[in-house]
Amino acid sequence: MEQLSIGEFAGLSRLSPKALRLYDEMGLLIPARVDQATGYRFYGVDQLEPARLVADLRQLDVPLAEITAILALTPEMAAQRIADVWTAAEAEHSARRELARIIVDRLNGRRSVMYDVQTRDVPARSILCRKRNVAGEAGAIAFGKECIGLLRDRPPARLEGPAGANFCIFWGEVTNDSDGPLEWCRPVPDEHAAIVAVDYPEFSLRSEPAHKEAFIDFGTASPVQQLVSESLLAWANEHGVTPIDLGVRITYHFPTQPASVTSSDFAVPYQ
Repeated sequence: MEQLSIGEFAGLSRLSPKALRLYDEMGLLIPARVDQATGYRFYGVDQLEPARLVADLRQLDVPLAEITAILALTPEMAAQRIADVWTAAEAEHSARRELARIIVDRLNGRRSVMYDVQTRDVPARSILCRKRNVAGEAGAIAFGKECIGLLRDRPPARLEGPAGANFCIFWGEVTNDSDGPLEWCRPVPDEHAAIVAVDYPEFSLRSEPAHKEAFIDFGTASPVQQLVSESLLAWANEHGVTPIDLGVRITYHFPTQPASVTSSDFAVPYQ
């Protein structure tokens, strides 16, 4: 099989020698041969097509970890994966564009409600809760799995009805720059509160008074939280109500049937 030096391969693949060395170290594009005496890398001609695909995907800002997964797929599966990645990227871009519009409107003294906001009464209840500062989406997911795992291993008595659904409070933005904090909550019957306070030392127990909530039901969709927060606050402003706090709540309605899926809604409590 014909082999090319790293310089020749770089010119034909549109990837610089620096990039090729990085991709070798990552196991993304491994040379066909490395000269043991000189350390020079040589690539097979058959590696040009995967290398060009890597170059194309980097132009689309596809993360290297995602490219690694794509290269391991069949051409048909890779094509579908790339289409899915681009669809997600377009959705994210659309959400950013909408957020930019909202910021401009807010600076010009305008606020708009983008979603259908409903209201509900929430009774007084006892809540098992656990709060932590988390780093970015990955940290939030890991913290959520940890809390769910603790509750699943030793499930406490459940408060019946919608008021008994698990929920999570974002007390601040959770991004790469902002670490929340995030608070996971599990309502429990008042008569079991004293017992669960002892049985679940990883959690704290607090009481929450009866209140109303403005909420947006998203079912199984995954909306952009900043847009949801803006919509809920705009609704509160339009209706002259005062949020009890600015922590946006995500309530998780877990399925009761095996074939169904978890749905969620976003809410803010108000007076």
